[in-house]
Amino acid sequence: MDLALLLPLIGIPVVVLGFALRFNPLLVVTVAGLVTGLSAGMDVSSLLETFGEKFLNSRQLASALLILPVIGLLERYGLREQAQQWVASIRSATTGRILMLYFVVREASAAMGLLSLGGQAQTVRPLLAPMAEGAASNEHGDLPVAIRDRIAAHAAACDNVALFFGEDIFIAFGAVLLMTAFLKENGIQGIEPLSIGIWGIPTALCALFIHLFRLSLLDTRIARDIAAWRSARQDAAETGGQA
Repeated sequence: MDLALLLPLIGIPVVVLGFALRFNPLLVVTVAGLVTGLSAGMDVSSLLETFGEKFLNSRQLASALLILPVIGLLERYGLREQAQQWVASIRSATTGRILMLYFVVREASAAMGLLSLGGQAQTVRPLLAPMAEGAASNEHGDLPVAIRDRIAAHAAACDNVALFFGEDIFIAFGAVLLMTAFLKENGIQGIEPLSIGIWGIPTALCALFIHLFRLSLLDTRIARDIAAWRSARQDAAETGGQA
């Protein structure tokens, strides 16, 4: 086999090695793209032109470049603190209830095609996670790092799971249209986007009920783990005092 044909694939081990060494992901992908392009025989000017074209055509990347500075400024001037204080003023608010409410709203909005209504960068990090954490702090006081990380993980999971299963119901979603076109190209007629969207409803409902059940147990687990954490701290303090 001609090794020249395999040379453009050198970008794959670059990505694997970069991620294994935990380098900056953006830097790793950029270097892999440059190495792949040069290995394929592209000159530097064509390679830079391709990078610029893909950069400008990527709406998600452009949105991220606009969203991240705004979120950074809002967090700098106390957005997270304000969200926590607002939740603390609601006595009935708990971590599980806040996340359950967000899950229902997120999945329902995704099913209607409002995919950008939430998101990790613009909603979960600056608002949802601080609100869920503030509810736990209001109920239990100081929280250990492990509990804070668990709450943040559940907040991120709520957005991911609700979006993943909710968007499959929206008939104009890209994956639904792709499945419809694929079936027609392979001789399977009579399958329309509406049919695929309807068949996505049972799966979305299962995801909704399963995740809501998991979230209903979250408050109890947080209370149990905080009690164990405080008991361990107290035992450690008593042992240290006796020593």
